[in-house]
Amino acid sequence: MNKRVTPPENIPTDALRESVDWALASRRSIRAFLPNAVDMSEVEAILNVARYCASGVNTQPWQVHVVTGAAKDRLSNAILHVFNDPSLMAEQEEPYDYYPQKWVSPFIDRRRKVGWDLYSLLGIEKSDKVRMHAQHGRNYTFFGAPVGLMFTIDRGMGRGSLIDYGMFLQSIMVAARGRGLDTCPQAAFNAFHKVIARELAIPDSQMFVCGMSLGYADHTCIENSLVSDRIPVVDFTTYHDR
Repeated sequence: MNKRVTPPENIPTDALRESVDWALASRRSIRAFLPNAVDMSEVEAILNVARYCASGVNTQPWQVHVVTGAAKDRLSNAILHVFNDPSLMAEQEEPYDYYPQKWVSPFIDRRRKVGWDLYSLLGIEKSDKVRMHAQHGRNYTFFGAPVGLMFTIDRGMGRGSLIDYGMFLQSIMVAARGRGLDTCPQAAFNAFHKVIARELAIPDSQMFVCGMSLGYADHTCIENSLVSDRIPVVDFTTYHDR
């Protein structure tokens, strides 16, 4: 399907705007999913819409690996085997620096707040390393979601292509919201890119970018009540008019 999606007829402009705004503003990182299956036609429809996002000189640098069922379980088990073994964890390295080498304010403050807000909801104390480890490990079972998405990019592409990739990921997450689905983008997978490459037969020419969980949110789980703070527009915008 190469034809662009045409807007529905007879829908007021206000309704269209509100729908887009709702999909953007309601997107959150969900950390507990229902086991309900997601039809692969829905996954393909989401990817079909997301592919229309912008990319520099139309490079479209994304590659997507969709994991479900037994393949997803094997991948999770392979990662958890490493995650739960300190000696194996010491051998892991990330394919690129997603986070800064040195954290400074206000970024470190925001990171700490969202982390402790989550742990507070879950009743995990700062000293409880065992529960922290277990909670972090839930990343690798895709928080119970039935669909996992693994994203890679050709190693020859420049850093600008990661900007393009961010727009692709956002497009997937917004398109998912429009279908009543939720997501969690996860850089937590990055340290295990060699494990993922082995399990999914990803060639060395591809660099791992991140993972993502996709499914139906379980709204009975307290962790899904977390809404992270967003700074107001005035704090990050400077207007120049003369």
